[in-house]
Amino acid sequence: VDLVESGGGSVQAGGSLILSCSASGDLPATYCMAWFRQAPGSEREGVGTASNGRVFYGDAVRGRFTLSRDYAKNTLDLEMNSLQPSDTAMYYCAVKFTSYAHLCSFHSQYDFWGRGVQVTVSS
Repeated sequence: VDLVESGGGSVQAGGSLILSCSASGDLPATYCMAWFRQAPGSEREGVGTASNGRVFYGDAVRGRFTLSRDYAKNTLDLEMNSLQPSDTAMYYCAVKFTSYAHLCSFHSQYDFWGRGVQVTVSS
């Protein structure tokens, strides 16, 4: 399985960006896709998950970020609005092979990870 992220970049506070993740390879019929992020010196943080038509957001981004999953195209987009300097991080796409939505959580162990894209928000 290969995960390719795109859409990172630099933006001023209050701006917007859209990240995209495309999954390819030997994918099962149902699986979880997620976005995580990690800032320098910080632990990895869950941004959002999407599985079986359900989405879940981390507390820090809820209300500002929106996930859009295309199950036919195996993609997961992350629309980020009202960006703040605290959103600056490397953003990673991840996939977990599971048919159970409750296992699609930030605390689960994911099977595949993308290389990440940098998002930098300046004040």
